[in-house]
Amino acid sequence: MTSICVVGLGYIGLPTAAVLARAGAEVIGVDVSEERAAAVNRGELPFVEAGLGEAVAEGVARGRLRAQVQMPAAGVYIVAVPTPFKQGRTGEHEADLSYIQAAAREIAPHLTGGELVVLESTSPPGTTEHMAQLILGQRPDLSLDGSGDRPVVHFAHCPERVLPGRIMTEMITNSRIIGGLTPRAAELARDLYATFCTGELRLTDARTAELAKLTENAFRDVNIAFANELSIISEKLGIDVWELIELANLHPRVHILQPGPGVGGHCIAVDPWFIVSAAPDEARLIHAARDVNDSKPRHVVGRVREAVAGLESPTIAALGLAFKADVDDLRESPALSVTRELAALLPEARILAAEPNITELPASLAAAGNISLADYREAIAAANVVVLLVDHKEFKALDRSLLDGKRVIDTRGAWR
Repeated sequence: MTSICVVGLGYIGLPTAAVLARAGAEVIGVDVSEERAAAVNRGELPFVEAGLGEAVAEGVARGRLRAQVQMPAAGVYIVAVPTPFKQGRTGEHEADLSYIQAAAREIAPHLTGGELVVLESTSPPGTTEHMAQLILGQRPDLSLDGSGDRPVVHFAHCPERVLPGRIMTEMITNSRIIGGLTPRAAELARDLYATFCTGELRLTDARTAELAKLTENAFRDVNIAFANELSIISEKLGIDVWELIELANLHPRVHILQPGPGVGGHCIAVDPWFIVSAAPDEARLIHAARDVNDSKPRHVVGRVREAVAGLESPTIAALGLAFKADVDDLRESPALSVTRELAALLPEARILAAEPNITELPASLAAAGNISLADYREAIAAANVVVLLVDHKEFKALDRSLLDGKRVIDTRGAWR
């Protein structure tokens, strides 16, 4: 198997590199962080993910996986860098493609022809073409199709569809959509992923593959927005939303999701905006769902402010900072937003943030003078208001008598 360079050793890039190394490939991981590259070379895990630590240590020990900050020559490049959003010209969220652009500029000088460049980063339609244009603009001696007798470079998009906490399993078992800028590029990418993926490998063009990934997450976002809106309506009407959903779901063709304090994570909270920015006049339902989910943290903050009203020395236990249960991933976390906004709006309050999967406060919270990281038991004991923001297993299993005498706001329905 040809050498493979994985660009970006984050939540997707590093598991991809480890799985490829386990499949027998020689893998070089590239990351802008020297600290992260050094950690990988020691066989250490820079973030929590079940099964990843063993795979990384095994790859390094066998000499199949190494990390560095310089871009190498390779037969295959897999680009798995962040694609956050930024405020666009129209006021909507647009994709920040600067990380992809930087990777493309670093890859271009090392190409000689025959290489496969795969974009895994979740991207708006047309991004794979944009990456190819950047690279070929730097290398006019190469081409997409061999025109002018120039050597060919193949470009494809293969979006990940994995769940944090199950990445090492789902990366292998889930089906993959593989979109090429040419049919040959799609075939080469399929052959690459077939070395480790047991799921169906479905070929299409790059733009369809890009929109398919966005569509999957926009579908989930719309359904979560329905549940979140129901929770606000139910609260106004004095109805237990979790009982309501449970009863409605008895219908054989109804499956309403569970509400929460908002929507987080790099995918569901971000990807729908890429569709909205690509077709702002047409994406009306998707836009409305984003507005509902983005407004839910503010609703939770309002409930907490009502709960502390009249308290002389309010102490708030904010349970959970991650974007979902039992992970350490804080990206786009509504729990983080709620905690940060509470600190700003209630400067007189003492806020004890309990997150069992991290060891220090993120910088955005550490900057506030009234937030500290605490063990959840100590936080609950000291608090007069307890807010459950993430349904970590530790919180779901706690002795409910610890909540006696507290003002409790359960955004997850875990303590019903």
